[in-house]
This record gives sequence, structure tokens and C-alpha cells, in this order.
Amino acid sequence: MHSTIKTHVLLTGATGEHLHCPVMVSELISDTGYIGGSVLTKLLSHPLSETFRITVVVRAAEKATQFRKMGLQAVVGSYADLDLLTELASKADLVVACADADNLNAAKAILSGLKQRFEKTGKIPSLIHTSGTGVLIDDAKGMYASDTIYNDLDIPQLKSIPATQPHRNVDLAIVEADKEGYVKTYIILPSTIYGRATGPLVDAGLQNPRSQQIPQLVDAALARGRAGFFGKGANVWPNVHILDLASLYILLIDLIVPHEHGERSQQHSRQGSRDDGPPSRPRTPVILDHAYFTHGESGFFFAENGEHTLLSVAQAIGHTMVDAGKATDPEPSPFTQAESQQYFGGVTRYLDSNSRCKADRAKKLGWRPKKTTKDLLSSIKQELKG
Repeated sequence: MHSTIKTHVLLTGATGEHLHCPVMVSELISDTGYIGGSVLTKLLSHPLSETFRITVVVRAAEKATQFRKMGLQAVVGSYADLDLLTELASKADLVVACADADNLNAAKAILSGLKQRFEKTGKIPSLIHTSGTGVLIDDAKGMYASDTIYNDLDIPQLKSIPATQPHRNVDLAIVEADKEGYVKTYIILPSTIYGRATGPLVDAGLQNPRSQQIPQLVDAALARGRAGFFGKGANVWPNVHILDLASLYILLIDLIVPHEHGERSQQHSRQGSRDDGPPSRPRTPVILDHAYFTHGESGFFFAENGEHTLLSVAQAIGHTMVDAGKATDPEPSPFTQAESQQYFGGVTRYLDSNSRCKADRAKKLGWRPKKTTKDLLSSIKQELKG
């Protein structure tokens, strides 16, 4: 008889809420739920899904009820409930944090819980934290393309990122915790994420299906009747499709979660299997070079599969608007200072800056993103529909 090893997973960010799973995998989902919900959707269909105990921390009692109907445990709370985060993390073997990349207090609460987990069990838990390539931004204001391209295999270059950059204080606190030896940390840095999220959480109205940067530009263009950009639109950002991004989380989870002989995959083989038949082996990730599966200060994983200038995005928006009868002139124009305030609240640093990088570490591990910049530009048609 084969026993099932439970992995505790704490998950926050699937709905703008939080989730908790025992192989114990724990995942923290973002305030929008765009990333976390997509990761959770993949976890629910994972070959080892029935070995995960998932707890969702939600703000609203009605959402908790919906998650329970999906077979998940649910706790009413919020990302501001630091004691709750610590308690949940203290029961987790793995925390996947897809929530606020700039919330240092929440990160410290989670780390405190993971430290308690280590002190209690003697086993080192893991943390997958979501940062972002916003940590690389400059002050280009759309006027030029930077020649600086960061590579996640270049550790000295990564260590040179100033502590004053967005997300950086949280990233450094997480790396420091790894150095102390009570947790293994892995930081994923998504770039411009695009594409509509799909799946049961979206269908149930529990997950936000839209990203931020591209929809912001589309919404502003519709409001002003013409596509726009900042400065000359010459600044460059990398991009990644939401499904490709979610697959990177699953790759790391597959590498972290122990696949021991006592574990039983609940997924039937493609040829079919009897319930009383021999257990099938858990899915094993295809790894090109395991040496690149590192943690701590060398455990940064950029998520990108192409680059775009903001001008190219604005031009694609303009042509798509004309095709849809939403504008008469396909050529974009610069946003004025007043429009910057009106449509973006004056916060444009993730739209008028450069943020350039290469996801070499993840790709050497076997991550195979399928979508490219061409798909990003094609996705604008769907975003135009709101």
C-alpha cells in the first residue's frame, strides 16, 4: 500500500486573496489575482494536486464559500493580517507568494513563519516570491532605449542593483533570510505580462483576468480617442504571456516538491488506469541543467520571451482602434502631462522607463515559453473589448 505524502502549500494572490496547500505548498496570491489565480489553476490540474492541501485566505465570506465548493479550505482575512500570514507560513513546506511585491511587512511575516517551520521540523522550507522587472527601471521617460540588459546568470550584475529600486528592499530581505539558512528562496521577476487569464477561477468570477500595463494603455487610448505613448516611446520592456509565466512557477514547484517513491500521482496515464492498479509516477520536469536550479542571491529568475518598445505597442493599439471603428487616426501621439495625471494618476514609471533582461536561468532549467512579442501585439484586439 502506498502512502500519500502531503505537501503544505500556502497560496496568496489567486483572487486578490490568499491560498494555503499540505505537499505543504503555500502560495500567496496577488491583490488582483491575475498571476496567483493562473498559478492556482495549473496547480489544480497538477498530477499531484490531490496531495496538496490548499487553504485560501479571502477578504469576503461569500468568496470563502465559493472556494469551499471547489474543494479548497478557506479562511477570511487579508494580506494586512501579518499574524495570520505568519501562522499559515509556519505550517508550510513551500510558500508561493504572488501578492504585493513591495509589501516588506508581509514578506517579513511570511519569513517569520517559515523560520518557525524550520525550528520546529529541522527541515528547510522554500519560498517562491514574486518581484518584477520593475526593479530594473531607469528614468528614460520614453526618450531613449537603454543599452543595459540584465542577465539572471550574472550574479555580480544583479547584486549591483541599487537598494532604492522598486521591489528591491523586499528582494534583499528575502535573500538575507536565505543566507541565514532557515529558508531556500527563489524570486521570479515577471516583465510586462499580457494575455487573458482563463480557467475555473475566472469563470466563477474569483480571478481578475486582465493584466495592468497593456490594458492601462488601451483604456487611456479609448478615453482620449487615440493611442498614446510617453516621450518618444523609445523605451524598451520585455514581455511574457500569463500562461507561460504560470508554467515557470510550476517548473520551480516541481523542482522543489519532493517526488519520493511513497508519493502517488492521482493522474491517470493517457492509456487509462484502474483505480486499484499500481500508482503512476509523478510528472518529472524536463531539466536541461540542474546546476541552474539555485536559490538565494543566485535564485533570481527573469520571466521574459521577447521585447517591445512602447511606441510599437501604441502603434498596434492605434491600428486596432481604427479597425474596430474606435478611432480615425492610427498614428499615436504623446500623452500630455495633464493626460498622464488624468489616465495614469501621474504614475508612469512602468510605462516610460527601460527594463531590459534575459531569462537565461529559467530557460536553461527547461522553461519553454511559447508566446512572443508578436502575440503581445495581437492580444491588443482582445484588450480593446475590455
